[in-house]
Amino acid sequence: MNFEELQAFAGRNPILSLALAGITVAILYTEFTRLFRGFKGLRPAELTGLINRENALVVDLRPIADFDKGHIPGSKNVQMSQFDPENKQLAPAKSLPVVLVCKTGVTANDAAKRLKKAGFEKVYVLDGGIGGWQQADLPLAKGRG
Repeated sequence: MNFEELQAFAGRNPILSLALAGITVAILYTEFTRLFRGFKGLRPAELTGLINRENALVVDLRPIADFDKGHIPGSKNVQMSQFDPENKQLAPAKSLPVVLVCKTGVTANDAAKRLKKAGFEKVYVLDGGIGGWQQADLPLAKGRG
C-alpha cells in the first residue's frame, strides 16, 4: 500500500480514519503519562521477588471485608479513606520499596502519587491489583493476619 492509496482510503472512510487517529492519540497519551508518573507497575511475579529480595512493604487498600477474604501474605491493610503517607505503618518505610494493592490497580495509582509527593523513594503498584495476583495463581492469606 502506498501513500496515495492510504489517502484515498481516508477520503472514502472519514469516520474510520478519525477513529484510528483518536485511538492512536489515546494510546500515546496513556504511554507518556505512564512514563512520567513517578512510580512503576509490577507484575505479580516481580512482586514476589521484591518481597523476598528487598523486604518490600505491601499495602492493601481494599475494604477490610475484602482484605479478610483474601490478601497477599504479609500485606498490611490501610483503608483508602484513612490513607496518609505519614501513617505509622507507612512513614518508617520511606526508603523501602512500598507496593500498593487494590482490587484492580486503579485506586492504588492515586495512593502511589501521594506517596511519591511525600518523598517515598521506591513506590510500586501491583498491575491488575489483587485480581492480577489471583490470575497468576499465587496464594492468598485469609483473616487479619
